[in-house]
Amino acid sequence: MEIIKEIYSTSIYKITHKKKIQLHQTINQKNIITAMPTIALTIQKGGSGKTTTAINLAAALQILGKKVLLVDMDPQANLTHSLGITDEPEPSIYHMLKDEGDGGEADLKSIISAPSGIPIVPASIELAGAELELVRIYGREHLLKRMLEPLTKDYDFILIDCPPSIGMLTVNALVASDYVLLPMQAEFLHYKGLKSFMHHFKKLRKSLKPELEILGIVITKYDHRKNMHRDTYERLKKEYDDKLFDTTIRSNIDLAKAQEKGKDIFQFSNRCNGAADYMAMAEEMIQKLIFKDADMALPSSVEN
Repeated sequence: MEIIKEIYSTSIYKITHKKKIQLHQTINQKNIITAMPTIALTIQKGGSGKTTTAINLAAALQILGKKVLLVDMDPQANLTHSLGITDEPEPSIYHMLKDEGDGGEADLKSIISAPSGIPIVPASIELAGAELELVRIYGREHLLKRMLEPLTKDYDFILIDCPPSIGMLTVNALVASDYVLLPMQAEFLHYKGLKSFMHHFKKLRKSLKPELEILGIVITKYDHRKNMHRDTYERLKKEYDDKLFDTTIRSNIDLAKAQEKGKDIFQFSNRCNGAADYMAMAEEMIQKLIFKDADMALPSSVEN
């Protein structure tokens, strides 16, 4: 506990980048986050910034010395394509789910690749058929969880990019996860998507995984000049309070350009707003997890 208080006696946001890296090396060496979390990125609305957040959060965590694995569970395979895998991968997560569902022992490690430097379990368009195929399989909600269990000891974080709907693929991702991260734009339809997800989340947690927690809501493509964005942020703050990340991801064209080039934002333009925002988000997320793990509140000396 003393090392946690020491680390956060000075705000992580007020120190130099070099000092931040040293600080996180201390966190890594001390094993302060004892549980290696699996986190599902999901919400019932397309265009929320899920995939962009998965890529650049993973990259920021890597810079901070964490071992990160990405898992693409979206049949659109945008995460896979954005990391430089342009051809349809075979085998992919679809084939692994099929093998596991048919009674085999799927080896996810065998299909992990890292063309951009971030390890990923890739998806393909064939994954769209899995929704129907999984219906007939006994214990179908737990397939991904069983497949990921052998990998949890190899990574500090596993981030799962989910489809923008509550189908069997998203249910598998949620059952396999410890936490849920909800990226969304500060707009009305995204707010509706959040409310819809929360409704389904309560039912799923009750029936399949009571220990699953919401890690937080993060606002993407944020523009403080827009009244709607400011109003939606304040509305979320009132309704969800500590679940809303203080960090917002500002609208930044470099984030889209980086994905087009098959790179994360730190490889593409490490001095842009997008890079600064995702690094701040990664630091805030680690801070949340440290104090969840330690079961204690932030010290009052920490500045926001």
